[in-house]
Amino acid sequence: MVKIEIQEAKAEDLPAIFSLYAQPDIDNGKVLSAEEAQKIFTRIKSYPNYRIFVAKAKGEILGTFALLIMDNLAHMGAPSGIVEEVAVHPNWQGKEIGKQMMEFAMNRCRKMGCYKLALSSNLKREAAHRFYESLGFQKHGYSFLVALAGGGNKR
Repeated sequence: MVKIEIQEAKAEDLPAIFSLYAQPDIDNGKVLSAEEAQKIFTRIKSYPNYRIFVAKAKGEILGTFALLIMDNLAHMGAPSGIVEEVAVHPNWQGKEIGKQMMEFAMNRCRKMGCYKLALSSNLKREAAHRFYESLGFQKHGYSFLVALAGGGNKR
């Protein structure tokens, strides 16, 4: 197992993050322009508990994920966590980078008093499903979405 350090992403990490998102099974290899990415990254940092993280070993970014911890009025006010945008460099997949990232997210949610940590995964990503299940994630209910016209960043 490669020991990694997980830290909050910085603006200078964006090129490495987008090289991870350029993988064919993530948005068909397409990524935002540097200018668009910087605007969105700055906006994300203004949210109270929404952060992008990077996993590093020897100064190299090997993986990334986003974690949102949101407040709730239901569940007796207990917050919940949502993991999104999980990506590991293809050369480092299968070397427990993703496992360490998800353990970091679970521990952060526990410390914040979350009652759950959720994520969604495309039905066709069966290897990812096996990976998440190996970490204790369980299939729960259904995930629904509606594709919205435009779907891009209009802010």
